[in-house]
Amino acid sequence: MKGAMIAAAAAMAVTAIAGCHRAPAPPERVLRVCADPNNLPYSNRAGEGFENKIASLLAADRHERLEYTWWAQRRGYVRNTLKAGDCDVLVGVPTSFELALTTRPYYRSTYVFVARHDRHLHLSSLDDPRLHRMRIGVQMVGDDFNNTPPAHALSSRGIIRNVVGYEIYGDYSQPHPLSGIVEAVERGDVDAALAWGPPAAYFARMSRVPLDVTPVTPQIDLPFLPFVFDMSMGVRHGDNALRDELDDFLVRRQADIDAILGSYNVPRVDHDQESAS
Repeated sequence: MKGAMIAAAAAMAVTAIAGCHRAPAPPERVLRVCADPNNLPYSNRAGEGFENKIASLLAADRHERLEYTWWAQRRGYVRNTLKAGDCDVLVGVPTSFELALTTRPYYRSTYVFVARHDRHLHLSSLDDPRLHRMRIGVQMVGDDFNNTPPAHALSSRGIIRNVVGYEIYGDYSQPHPLSGIVEAVERGDVDAALAWGPPAAYFARMSRVPLDVTPVTPQIDLPFLPFVFDMSMGVRHGDNALRDELDDFLVRRQADIDAILGSYNVPRVDHDQESAS
């Protein structure tokens, strides 16, 4: 009996020693995302944007804790976030974005016309002769060499004096800076607006009056002014391993991403074409 007790005590001692030398737990894995804290429908600090939802899906898929570096998407955004090494992933950038290494595209969207439904304008073409007479709201950058496709397209058609410009970044002191051009249509300040699809359709759905949202045609204004753009994720140049991992995620979870985009009313050129076919 005593021998058994000694053996048991010895076993407990060995177990205790082994516990003292147990390998430390691996460090927590973190997904570091660059995002704007006030940029609906893309992102905000409360996590209410569709890029927030996609980032959460990505973090869960990778079994990582999601961590944000917040910075307003103004001049210097990439330099002060991704390039500074404070974060590793941009959730939504054009596939042709030169300041980052981009993934495969995960959606394609378009510029749209926005008009009040009760006006029955049925706008879709840049060559509609009524555009010469209407007050048209257009998002502007300010520097003509970097202006938006609608601004260039209307200017090339001689539609200038009846164009009302709206700052592309909006009033950042407001809760949703990108809504201004859509609210102008709602109030009747302009007859119609030409705006980038995701924010235009998102805020049109929130309008107090029904608004029509119609993709712009043609998709490419000759000689080469595109109105549709592929959107990807972005990482630092040289971070090919992470880019490849994100590509794998985008392939595997595309259906989940599509559901998120659909819930935010994002106009999908690729999705609409596939549905029609």
